[in-house]
Amino acid sequence: MASNTEQMSARRHDNYILQAWLCITLALFFGALLAGVQAALGPVIAENKINETKEKVPELVFGADAAVDSAGRPALEITPSTIRTDHAGGTRFYSVFEARFADGTPAGWVTKASGQGYADRIELLVGLTPDADRISGLYILDQKETPGLGNKIVEVSWRNQFIRKPTDQPLKVVKRGARAPEEIDAVSGATISSDSVVAIVNRVVSDMKTHLAQGPLENKE
Repeated sequence: MASNTEQMSARRHDNYILQAWLCITLALFFGALLAGVQAALGPVIAENKINETKEKVPELVFGADAAVDSAGRPALEITPSTIRTDHAGGTRFYSVFEARFADGTPAGWVTKASGQGYADRIELLVGLTPDADRISGLYILDQKETPGLGNKIVEVSWRNQFIRKPTDQPLKVVKRGARAPEEIDAVSGATISSDSVVAIVNRVVSDMKTHLAQGPLENKE
């Protein structure tokens, strides 16, 4: 007959096994639940971002002040496209929104892009003039940079530095205050976040300028 100690040891062993299986079962259940929620919400989130982008097109093409007074402007027709760019580093695809007035006159472009920031990926929109020779606006769609520091890239005062910047040379971040046309003053204490945004913008311009300067684009997958 087994001793009390052996019986207690056996019960503990069985209890550990039961708890382990319970943990595994709960992990599988909640994992499946989260996957289901993500699958259900994914298309909704994507659609919301597309709608947010379309809403921002007038501001990114005309500037915030002009967009507010858009009632006096001809209606804009916004056409989305997916553009493929090939380069030495590989292939990239961009979501591009072409803005035209109702009479067909080009108004500008808005391109969606993303890249690694200090804490996580930064997703943004870059506005460009019809011939893509200048930046017309910048908007941060999504970021998770450090609160109070890197997340200041969303502030209008910082983003407005990009407006009217020429695209004939890459932008660069400086800490002493921007003076030259290609300079962007860094967010204080968040040079990496500032560098990340500028790098994304420079990549968009480098990849897309020639394509956009050619005029209307057909949707390409």
